[in-house]
Formats: sequence, structure tokens, C-alpha cells
Amino acid sequence: MLKIYPRTKMGDRRRKGGFAIHARSERHKQAMIAWRDYQKAVKNDATLLNALNKEHNKQITENRDYIKTIAEVLLLTATQNIAQRGHNESADSDNKGNFMAILETIAKHDKTVLSCLADMVRTKIIEEVKDSEVFSIMVDETKDVKKKEQISLVVRYYFSGAVHESFLHFESADRLDAAGLTDKIIHILQSHGLEYRDNLVGQAYDGASVMSGKYTGVQARIKEQAKHAFYVHCSAHCLNLVLVDTVKTVPEADQFFSLLERLYVFTSGSYVHQKWLSVQKEMYEGAPRELQRLSDTRWACRYMSLRNIIDRLPAIKRVLQEIAHEHHGDRSVEARGLLAQIDLQFIVYLVTFCKVFGETKLLSDMLQSPSLDLSKAVDLVEALIQTLNDYRNESFFDSLWNEVLTTAEQCDTAVQPTAKRQKKLSSKLGGHCVLSTVGQKRSDSELEKESFRTGFFYPVLDHILTELNRRFSSRNCDLMNGIQALNPKSDGFLKEDTLFSFAKMYESNIEDLGHELHQFRRILERKIQTGTPRPFSVVELASFMEPYKEVFFELYKLCKVAVSIPVTTASCERSFSTLKLVKTYLRSTMTDERLSNLGVLSIESRRAKTLNLEEFVDLFARNHKNRRIQLM
Repeated sequence: MLKIYPRTKMGDRRRKGGFAIHARSERHKQAMIAWRDYQKAVKNDATLLNALNKEHNKQITENRDYIKTIAEVLLLTATQNIAQRGHNESADSDNKGNFMAILETIAKHDKTVLSCLADMVRTKIIEEVKDSEVFSIMVDETKDVKKKEQISLVVRYYFSGAVHESFLHFESADRLDAAGLTDKIIHILQSHGLEYRDNLVGQAYDGASVMSGKYTGVQARIKEQAKHAFYVHCSAHCLNLVLVDTVKTVPEADQFFSLLERLYVFTSGSYVHQKWLSVQKEMYEGAPRELQRLSDTRWACRYMSLRNIIDRLPAIKRVLQEIAHEHHGDRSVEARGLLAQIDLQFIVYLVTFCKVFGETKLLSDMLQSPSLDLSKAVDLVEALIQTLNDYRNESFFDSLWNEVLTTAEQCDTAVQPTAKRQKKLSSKLGGHCVLSTVGQKRSDSELEKESFRTGFFYPVLDHILTELNRRFSSRNCDLMNGIQALNPKSDGFLKEDTLFSFAKMYESNIEDLGHELHQFRRILERKIQTGTPRPFSVVELASFMEPYKEVFFELYKLCKVAVSIPVTTASCERSFSTLKLVKTYLRSTMTDERLSNLGVLSIESRRAKTLNLEEFVDLFARNHKNRRIQLM
């Protein structure tokens, strides 16, 4: 029975248990109870929702940190060329590999993470290429550890005041004919969204017939689709062929390098090698030197082998003499045979090729610089030709001959020719034979010196000069002349007729170019007068013009074309060094996609180390397929 309480003086209802009780409504009491329960429920739901949101955000943060940690480990192993996988990655394995040892639970995400990182590096490269508009490609191929042919593709372009040669892709080639290689190259360019038909201005290969064929080679097939893609035979490879052809043409030179190879093989034996090291420690201070194997593909690098031999020739002779007196069968016989051939003639050949190969080594190193443009390369080749022409002066050979005599004295090599046996005159000629010379008689040493100069030294120089002119003169065309017209050190700098011919090749507006040239000359002189340094190369000219690229649009474009045309394929060959480090015998089962991704991260390590990992996590979140990992 509900009790009714009277009103107070203030007209308020009495309260019991926290509720105001209506004498006339039970439903009101129940509604108030329901309202309290509802408020409590809403409050509890809000608390629960906040807790869930907080836990969700915490999980996302942890997941993003976890993925960034994975990325950092992958970048570390990729840029340092450390193997990620172990031989046995099973749960009971004692050694699961470097990557699994650091992160046990990463195996199922490895492929996607690696792909995202490599794609971010490639994206930056592609963005720079598209910003530059014009670009060139350099392509070379080699066999990996599984004997699979791998194509390396590098792009060259001008961006932000500098020339860049950036590695883009490794691609396995099933077909090595011109059509198959062309399809592969075009596929790579298309897959990365590069507009090659109008913007590809150069292509460089090693000169093999399948690549350089004038009618059916790769360069000709690509030229059909990309009309501006000028073909360049790798300059470093051309220089290498100059030396190869010279040595093959001069028989004495061919035999000399065969002897050097035999010396290397002989000193590489375990017994002889230990004696070789001990003799050097006794005769010279510092670390002992190794005789280097002669490279069949990098002849300019033979200079180091020649330098080591000429510096350690006394030690070489001593080792051979000691082994020759040991009477140890074949080894002693071979030592005596080699020792007999290290005579004055050997030293003449050694000093001559050390001089010549030293000059070519310097040029080879310069040609392999990524920032070198084609006009500068031509200047360097011309400088080498001038230097070799100077070698033909009699005064130079006199200084070279003095070096030969000094080296021969250091290693106790006879410098006088062996005295010839005197002929016995017939008794019938007694009193009728003239035994004295009419004029001044030249000594035997002078005759031998003259024989080496005319019979060996000059022929070697002549063959090198002939090959240099033959292999590098073919570049005297409109394009080369046009590039030289953009070279501030050239006599034809900014010559209108030459630049107009160059501009027509790339469909530039000749009338606009003429106006730009007139204005640019005035601005260039004014800037120089106010203290701005004069540009000394095409790259510096492009950098000087970059702030005014909208004003001098046509001229600036020609500068970008000139510096984008490649000089060598050295960047491709450098990528092969990374290929050998990444795909080893213990990692020979990796897929082509993984190899290319690791190659990009390793070769372009500077870009990889500056990646924004927050952007990486966002990209990974869009690409990975595991919905249980909350990242956004």
C-alpha cells in the first residue's frame, strides 16, 4: 500500500530513497527509475567507446611502429648487402638468418615491405625524370650466379643543377636477340610510366653487334619508336678496344702481356706466394704487394699490374733466382725460364706500357664519372691524343730510356748487348780488307736504343693514335657539333648555325631560339661583369640558366638534352658489382622481383636511407592484404 506524505509549507513533496513520489502515479516512479538506468547505460557506453577508441588508436600506433621497425631492418640489410634469409628458417632451426633473428615474426610480410620500399625509391627517380622531361637510358647485361642473363637499366637525366645516373631495374632476359632485348627495354620503360617516344634522347650500350647493329640492332629498333634516341657506343669500352687492338697488332706487346700473366700464375702458387711475401717484407717497408691478374675486359686497369711489377721487379728477380737454384723439378725449370726473359727488352716494354697505360687509365677513370657530358669526353680524348703525339718527341724517349736504365740497374739486369763473336777473316784477303770505319761509329747501346725506339715504341704509339682517331672520330656529326656549341670552352660557343642544326633534330622552335640566344648573350655578359663565375661546362651552363628556364625555354631544353646523352655504361657495370653481392651462391633461389628490389635499395642507398617511413607505412597499409593489421 503506497503511503501518501503531506506537502510541506514550501509546497515540496517529501522524498524517500531519492525519488519524489507522486501519490497519484506509479508509472511516474517507474519512468524515473528507467531514466536513471538509461543515463547509467549511456555513461557506461561512452566510457566503453572511449576505451575502445583508445585501444584501437594504441594498436594502430604500435602496428605502425612495428612496420617502421621492419622497414628499418630491411633498409639496413638491403643497403649493406646482408642476406636476409637463412638456409633453414623452420621453427626448430638454430640459425634462421639475419632478418629472422632480428624479427622472428616478419616472414609473411617481408615481400610486401621490400616491394613498398623499392617502389618509393623508384617513384622518386621517376618523378625527377618526368620533371626533367628528357632522359637517356644505359643498358648492359651479365650472367648471375645461376647463369641467368640479367639486364641492368640505368636512366640519365638533368635535375636540380646536376646530372644523375639512377639505377632503375634488374630484369632477366630469356631471349638475347635484338627483338627480345628491345621488348624487354620497352616493357621496363612503359611499366614505370616513362614517355620514351618523345622524351628519350639517348641510348648507350657496350657496342656488341646485337645492341649496336645499324639496321636490326637494339639501338635501331628503339630509334624506330623513339626518333630522338641518339645511340652512343660506350666511350670507356671504345678506349678498351683501342688498347686491345694495339696489343694484338704489335706481336712484341702480345708476347709481353702473356709473360706478365705467366708471372702472376707462377707467384700465385702456395709455395712461391709465401716466398714472394717474405722477400718483400725483407726488401721493402710497409705491406707487401700482390701481383694482379690481367683483366680481359678492363685493359686500362692493367696499369696497376704494370705499376706493381715495375716497383717490385728486384723482388721478383730475387724470388725467381732463389727458386731456380732449389732444383725442385718443374718449378725450378719454370723459374729459370721466366728469369731468362726478364732482360733489357722486358724492361723497355714494361716502362713503355706503364707510361701509355697510365695516361689511358686516367682518361678511363674520368670517362666513368656520372657527371661527365659528351662534349667534355671529346675534350678529354683530344687531350690524350695530344699527349701521345708529344711522346713521339725525341726528348721524351730519352727520358724514358733513362728510366729504363735506372730500373735495369736496380734489378741487376745487363744493359749492354752480348758481344758478338768476331768473324775470322780469310787469309786470302790479307792486306786487301779495310778494318776501320770511314765515319763516326755508333756504340752498340745507342744502336739498341734506336732499335727500340723505331722498332717498338713508335709503332705502339702510332697504332694507339690510329685507333683513337678511328673509334672516336665518328662522333663528328650535327649532334656532337651542337653539344660543343653549348660548351663554354668551345670556340663555337653559342654559334647560331650550329645550334639551329642541333635544334632541328629535336623539333625546337628556331625563331624563338634565335631571340633567346640574343637575349642570353647579353644576360651572360652582364652577370659575369657583376662577379658571377663564368660557366665552364655544359652542366654549369644548364645550372646557370635554370633560374631563367621559362624565359630561355628552347635553349634550356637543348642544354638538358646535351647533358642527358650518356657517355659510358659504367653505371650499369657498377650495378653488376651489387648484383654479385646480393645474389650469391647462398641466395641463388631469390626471385627476379626480389633481386630487382634489393638492387634498387642497395645501389640507390642514399635515397633509401632518406625515405619517410610514415609515408612508407601509409603505402604499406594500402598494399598489404592482411586485414588483421590495423594501420589506418
